Amino acid sequence: MSAIHPSELSFITRHAPFDRMELAHVMWMMERMFLGYYAEGEVIVTPEQGPVDRFLVIKQGVVHGEQNVAKASEADTWLELGEGECFPLGALLANRRVASVYRAGSDTFCYELPAAEFRELIGMSSAFRDFCTRRIANLLEHSKQVIQAQFSHSSVEQQSLASPLSAIIRREPVTCAPETSVRKVLGVMREQRIGSMVAVDMNSRPLGIMTLHDVLDRIAIPQFDLEQPVIKVMSTQLSSLPPQALAHEAALTMARHGFRHVLVVENERLVGLVSEKDLFALQRVGLRQIGSTIRHAETPEVLQQAAADIRRMAHNMMAQGVAPEQLTQFISTFNDLLTVRVVELELAASGLLGTPLHDRLCWMALGSEGRFEQTLNTDQDNAIIFETPPGMTPDQVREKLLPAARRINETLALCGFPLCKGEIMACNPKWCLSLEEWKRAFSAWIDGGSPESLLHASIFFDFRALYGTEHLAEELRQWLSQYARSNARFLRQMAANALRNRPPLGLVRDFVLNDENRLDLKLNGLAPFVDAARIFSLAAGVPQTGTLQRLRLSAPALHIPAAEVEAWINALLFIQLLRLRHHFEVSDRQGGEKAQPLDNLIDPGQLNELDRRILKEAFRQARKAQAKLALDYQL
Repeated sequence: MSAIHPSELSFITRHAPFDRMELAHVMWMMERMFLGYYAEGEVIVTPEQGPVDRFLVIKQGVVHGEQNVAKASEADTWLELGEGECFPLGALLANRRVASVYRAGSDTFCYELPAAEFRELIGMSSAFRDFCTRRIANLLEHSKQVIQAQFSHSSVEQQSLASPLSAIIRREPVTCAPETSVRKVLGVMREQRIGSMVAVDMNSRPLGIMTLHDVLDRIAIPQFDLEQPVIKVMSTQLSSLPPQALAHEAALTMARHGFRHVLVVENERLVGLVSEKDLFALQRVGLRQIGSTIRHAETPEVLQQAAADIRRMAHNMMAQGVAPEQLTQFISTFNDLLTVRVVELELAASGLLGTPLHDRLCWMALGSEGRFEQTLNTDQDNAIIFETPPGMTPDQVREKLLPAARRINETLALCGFPLCKGEIMACNPKWCLSLEEWKRAFSAWIDGGSPESLLHASIFFDFRALYGTEHLAEELRQWLSQYARSNARFLRQMAANALRNRPPLGLVRDFVLNDENRLDLKLNGLAPFVDAARIFSLAAGVPQTGTLQRLRLSAPALHIPAAEVEAWINALLFIQLLRLRHHFEVSDRQGGEKAQPLDNLIDPGQLNELDRRILKEAFRQARKAQAKLALDYQL
């Protein structure tokens, strides 16, 4: 390209990654590009051409990628690229031939850069290099910044929950010896203007902590002798995290246990102290207060208010740029706390606390709650597993437990968790079973289940213990891991079911839409990843239930490259980000109240160009995950 016209430069710098590159690098690239024309139907790049010899950016038109992915019966193309998109990055970076045939879907013009200059540009521009090597992660980060700007007018100086604790520690910890008198410790706290004191041994290992809250409860009110050693009034149940742990982990620890401080410990030595104020003074998110309210609630009305507080907290975190992985963990953690408190209250009201039945039951979360992937739009999916006491039958146990389970399900509904339309709830006798009955149910699904019954049963493979005798769920998980892994027919049937739900990439349009011209982000976007991860984890014997954990931990056993798995994860997280944003926007329009049930349906025509582009890429990654399933099980 001899001379660069201003309109050409304007076009190229509207698209990622060129919008983030230094202008000199963009100019250098464009000076070396030439313009190629391809008539509709003409092949642009094909595997038969050998290693890729050029980098292409679509100036005008549409390019289709054609590949027999998972032997799909539909005629849809593998991918569709539009103006501003570039290809084929993977083949260029690996200096190999492409895996797909790239064909012009209409009369198409492409800017083309020879492979040698492409590699030179990678060495020259860090922004270009980052995009090419971390394509979807780079696009996701770009979109997150746009979304954060849309959601918040707050200061850019707000503390990020993705920060390591080492970056949050404000000062060296003030410590004392365990034998120091209470009087002396109180004097130091007043002099230093600190709200806590940690006792350490000679090797700086923490032994106990005293806070201003303890001063009132353990010293002032009981009139404790101030000359006594301070260790006698200290809390010795300490919670610690390493310096590299992230702020959101400390926040979750505080929320779960009601702590106000978390010790930062490295090699058993105290190196810092992080308080709730450190984490949330700028963010105005009182996680511990919400957790404390839930733990001490005595009525459903208090829990209803706490559920509303959880939704407001989640909205604030979205505005502060908290990543979707962390945000869904927060939502699920607080929903766990709320559910546990509902179970406690209703079991007490039913007279079951302290009985042999109470000590032999476990309340289990299923589905998205079982995977720690809840958003604001979530109904109930739960079950009970129990151990039959001597002298009783499972039916007699059910007769005692089902009325309490009904009360629990109804109270959860009052707190904003709708009853499951499919009745996958603990109050359904089908899902209130003994350990042996659960094993028989899973055996029936695995050994002889029809495709339809397996599709229905897939939600049960995501169970985890939430309350009660957790070892029952753990024993079931260990048994299931061995049993499912050894049945190749079952895994192949699960894979066939998963491949029935194709990501909605279209041949004529970017996306295949429903009758209302919308996409279902949960069914069409998240489910392909969730289903694939479930099958990978069963095949690899991975006990975790979270989709991201399943993907990461299954990859080595199934020989999936780490970079490929991270691309799938970033794609999933972007779809979850869009889903969360949609829920918050609908909730805001309704004044924060759920006047109408939230859905997962979006109109891609309402997305900005960047988000549409990333969503297409995310669906392509879903197809790649499905291609792995198809290859493994010869489907």
